[in-house]
Amino acid sequence: PALRRLSHHLLAHYQKGTRPVRDWRTTTNVAIDLMVYAILSVDEKNQVLTTYIWYRQHWTDEFLKWDPAHFDNLTQISLPVESIWVPDILINEFVDVGKSPHVPYVYVSHHGEVQNLKPIQVMTACSLDIYNFPFDVQNCSLTFTSWLHHIRDINLSLWRQPELVKFDRSVFMNQGEWELLYILSHFQEFSVKSSDNYAEMKFYVVIRRRPLFYTVSLLLPSIFLMVMDIVGFYLPPNSGERVSFKITLLLGYSVFLIIVSDTLPATAVGTPLIGIYFVVCMALLVISLTETILIVCLVHKQDLQPHVPEWVKHLLLERATVLLCIRDRKKFSQSRTQSSDLSRQAENHDSTAKLTSHGCEEPRECGALGGTRPALTFASRAEGSAALQGILRETTAIHQLLEKREEFRDIAREWLQVGYVLDVLLFRAYLAAVLAYSITLGTLWSVWRDA
Repeated sequence: PALRRLSHHLLAHYQKGTRPVRDWRTTTNVAIDLMVYAILSVDEKNQVLTTYIWYRQHWTDEFLKWDPAHFDNLTQISLPVESIWVPDILINEFVDVGKSPHVPYVYVSHHGEVQNLKPIQVMTACSLDIYNFPFDVQNCSLTFTSWLHHIRDINLSLWRQPELVKFDRSVFMNQGEWELLYILSHFQEFSVKSSDNYAEMKFYVVIRRRPLFYTVSLLLPSIFLMVMDIVGFYLPPNSGERVSFKITLLLGYSVFLIIVSDTLPATAVGTPLIGIYFVVCMALLVISLTETILIVCLVHKQDLQPHVPEWVKHLLLERATVLLCIRDRKKFSQSRTQSSDLSRQAENHDSTAKLTSHGCEEPRECGALGGTRPALTFASRAEGSAALQGILRETTAIHQLLEKREEFRDIAREWLQVGYVLDVLLFRAYLAAVLAYSITLGTLWSVWRDA
């Protein structure tokens, strides 16, 4: 048969140990091509990228030519790859031998053109930058070069046009975590310690992570917890529910960080921005809890506090209410007016009690009473005076107790007003910090996503 006769004709005196040129000065030009089939894994900790590629080589073997007319017009034949010369082209970034299928044959045309097509699982070292996680874009290179032959023996070129290689995603499996953006190709010569020049062909595989899963599982729960922390400021500061609510949020966020710690990529080089985001959110929750504890302590320990200083009243109850546009600042002045009215009413009650203790309001009435009762003895007057003095002392003690209680209430009311105004002031400052932080991160992530 023609195939058997042609195979015997080509391989009978073939020497696969030497480069297939008749003139040793002739350079063997090897054209290579690359197509990415799948991104298998990206190991950020070990800085290793595992891909599955379709690799093609093309060169001319001057000892594998024939006339098709002598072999039944046969123009192409497949030969065992172990029987012919194959260029020693390797990938510089190789870190481990992948599980690649063995393809035992190559195609040879009657002009001596050899095509070696094979799929390769490539495990290569790559400098992975995870700062923009989960909106990161990775650029990993695959450098093909001859490990031994310099450029005068083996030169490299690109099989197809660079534009065709760049946007070729015809065989890429586009269903995983990573999507292929493009493949850049670049040819260059290099030398090692002033030795002979070597040719190398670089392919830059640019991939981008799909952030939807991480946005749903990492960012949204954190955002929801921060929103609930902001909503918690609307609980009354004079109740203890806000403190327990904030502590529960802080505990829930800590459990959330423990759960997502395995999802975040870990490297010894740097920390992704999302890790910094979680730490800052935790710090904001701690600041919020500290502010809540401060306000609750301020409004719950009035009996042990003196009067509100005048400068605090001026800054918080007058200036801050205008600055914060608090509409209830009139109530603050009304409450202070009511407290002064109550004190005046207590003084009037005291004077009335003193008057009634003597049994008359005018001197003429006192004289009339004295004229109508001339028969009172000195002992009865002494007993009546002692009883009246005891009643007066009791009335005075009750009056002083009421005055002191009203004074405590005034102090408590003033500190409560100060607590409310300070709570509004700190809440708005906290809200401004959270909004500025959110806008900054949102802008950065949107720029990285659309880049």
